[in-house]
Amino acid sequence: MNPPKKLTSRQQSEQQQESHTEQKAKADSALEFTNVEEMIRHDALHTPVPPQIEHRLAKSLEAEPAPEQSWWKRLFGKRG
Repeated sequence: MNPPKKLTSRQQSEQQQESHTEQKAKADSALEFTNVEEMIRHDALHTPVPPQIEHRLAKSLEAEPAPEQSWWKRLFGKRG
């Protein structure tokens, strides 16, 4: 049996950096989601919206009517 080879601090840091890089590459390449909603949320966070669509959406939201006052506020009126 050969005794374990002692590594210098430089070699240890290189090995740690290599293993960290390998782990990061593995984590970046394969993502596992517990459900579909989680996958969609991840995709939405990492996919930029094209400027034309963002502009059209903002314009469309401006055209939406204001939400009605809730039924209980209409029933009881404003008191304050």
